[in-house]
Amino acid sequence: MTQRNDSLRVGLIGAGAISHAHVPGWLALGARVTVYSEAGAEALAEQYGLEVASSLDELWPAVDVVDIVTPTATHAGLALAAIGHGIDVVCEKPLARTAADAVSVVDAAELAGVRLFPAHVVRYFPEFLAARSAIAAGRIGRPAVFRFRRQSAAPQSPWFFDDAVSGGIVMDQMIHDLDQAEWLGGPVRRVFARLQRGGDAAAPVVAAQVVLDHESGLISHVHGTWGSPALPFSYSFDLAGDGGVLRFDSMRDDTMRAALPPIDGGGYLPETSGAESPYSAEIADFVRAIRSGGAARVDGGDGVRAVRIAEAALESIESGLPVDLGPAGEATDASTDDAMIGAGA
Repeated sequence: MTQRNDSLRVGLIGAGAISHAHVPGWLALGARVTVYSEAGAEALAEQYGLEVASSLDELWPAVDVVDIVTPTATHAGLALAAIGHGIDVVCEKPLARTAADAVSVVDAAELAGVRLFPAHVVRYFPEFLAARSAIAAGRIGRPAVFRFRRQSAAPQSPWFFDDAVSGGIVMDQMIHDLDQAEWLGGPVRRVFARLQRGGDAAAPVVAAQVVLDHESGLISHVHGTWGSPALPFSYSFDLAGDGGVLRFDSMRDDTMRAALPPIDGGGYLPETSGAESPYSAEIADFVRAIRSGGAARVDGGDGVRAVRIAEAALESIESGLPVDLGPAGEATDASTDDAMIGAGA
């Protein structure tokens, strides 16, 4: 467990691109960071002034919390190993490649009495926080149809395109918005998905569409694209209810404009310029939870649920049929006629 009176000792496992988003957050909190990675550890350590561990056996006794930023298929094994050493865990999304493995990690953490935090960073983006507050305040009335879009150039590392390792675009990229759909709109009961592939080996293109039926009757449409190297990263949402619409598009200058009745001076959500890095805000929240023993904005159960929804989407892509989620999130085949009505709404 984390030592609360000393400087936080953090073990960063992995040195890929996402590590550069996490490290500044730890350093801003005065943490002493030691990195272990099969490749790139020395370069990362030199860039940020970190220490290097030559093996996991060397890392475990030297840290209080680990931050796992490795390929998806390794998440569960590394998290279970850290938990076995009584170490708190931050794990980049998804928590595991399968829902069953994610549940195993959560159960192990609870049994060991250590903290577990899936790094669903979009929960720390100010525009999504503002949208959640507006929805909770009734600004759009009863939610009816949500739309989320996220697109970027296709990843460069081949493992992202090995579905057995990464879960592909649905598990790696779209899980952000699948999580947001539930966070903003409540529990999902049914999932229907389609995927298209194009391009070539040198420049692959993948696009997926996931339709979520929520228990409330809300329908969410989630679209993700991995495109050409020239495609800029962007994301947007359109959240409609019977009393108004909330819109955000990262590619527009007038971001966070909401088509809402004029309340308290107009229909604008907070500006995002100059905001703290969501990655740093996420890490700060986790550290506060560790030190106080309180809750963070995301917990292990949230991580499991996001993986279950993504897994159901992958099952739907494979079968061509909608997939029902049971009360605990277990995926089951839906009857074609009934489910297709919801999927096409």
